[in-house]
Amino acid sequence: MKVLGLIFAGGRGENLGLLTTKRASAALPVAGKYRMIDFTMSNMVASDIRRVGVLTQYSPRSLIDHLGSGKEWDLDRKHGGLALLQPYMAINNKYWYRGTGDAIHQNMTFLRRSDEDYVLMASGDHIYSFNYSDMFNYHFSKGADVTFLYKELDDTYNLSEYGQIETDEDGRVIQFVEKPSENVSNKAFLGIYFLNKHLLMDLLYNTIPQSEGYDILLDVLIPNLNKLRFYAYKFDGYWRNTKKGVDEYFKINMDLLNDEIRKQLFYTGNTVHTKLKDLPSPKCTGTAHVENSIVSDGCIISGRVINSIVSRGVQIKAGAVVENSIIMQDTVIEEGAHVKYSIFDKECNIRTEKRLIGRKDDLLVFEKGSVI
Repeated sequence: MKVLGLIFAGGRGENLGLLTTKRASAALPVAGKYRMIDFTMSNMVASDIRRVGVLTQYSPRSLIDHLGSGKEWDLDRKHGGLALLQPYMAINNKYWYRGTGDAIHQNMTFLRRSDEDYVLMASGDHIYSFNYSDMFNYHFSKGADVTFLYKELDDTYNLSEYGQIETDEDGRVIQFVEKPSENVSNKAFLGIYFLNKHLLMDLLYNTIPQSEGYDILLDVLIPNLNKLRFYAYKFDGYWRNTKKGVDEYFKINMDLLNDEIRKQLFYTGNTVHTKLKDLPSPKCTGTAHVENSIVSDGCIISGRVINSIVSRGVQIKAGAVVENSIIMQDTVIEEGAHVKYSIFDKECNIRTEKRLIGRKDDLLVFEKGSVI
């Protein structure tokens, strides 16, 4: 069985504010040296998906630079491989992508020319580790037309922010409600779909040209809930959606300081691939103190770093203190500065003796290149 992978990576993630003024949410750095899209890409490769299309739109330069030819994911190949599917203008095409359904519809040639019979669709800004093969086997065992991936959420999530599904005893989806004001279930849809490619194409042809709705879930699939066999497969591992906002993005990075979560994502699940850079190992000088933190290659640490994520090429100079913060690539924190509950985008400069103290419920966020 051959499966075509489609990754939705064109959204900004408006709730992320300054962090996505110059990049799509799928390109957000996470855990020091990774990007959000690395996890979905790596999951697909681990599931033996060898043709992957990435649907881009909003501010794609950073994402395209990161993905390159797909070499790090073994997708730089003659047959299959990585395809970057960007919106374009043509004689018969006058629109940017108007939604996820429209994005696929505008790339119907990509589907038609692929020799895969099935399609897996997933978001590029979710963090989790999963081999989709188990979901594929479940799909065929149930004789399903469409299979969703879901997770039973606990109280660390805001259920009202998620689409919720109800299933019968056999796992068949009997109801889907998008972000209800009153919860109908704790089963949250994770934005991952599996179905026959030709069925998907038929549904798109029958919907998008005649419709004013362009969402693959709400406008293409769910209207057929009673006509097709929809099933749901349960996912039990760690999963988070960075689009939910700055607080969620901060929580994701802080979660990675937890040994059990880090082990689940990086050491007991799929290998997470990312773009490689030729940088030396991090250097901690005699005045450095690092506690419960992730420090990436190319860093020079002379100050104190506690409960923080430090990306590649960061310099934290003597007397500086970094606590509960995310420091992105090539940022410099000068002598004696103190930052806490803050997020610094790439190439920031925090001057000598500067104090930037946020709170857990009121994070300070600084855009790329800020001099403070």
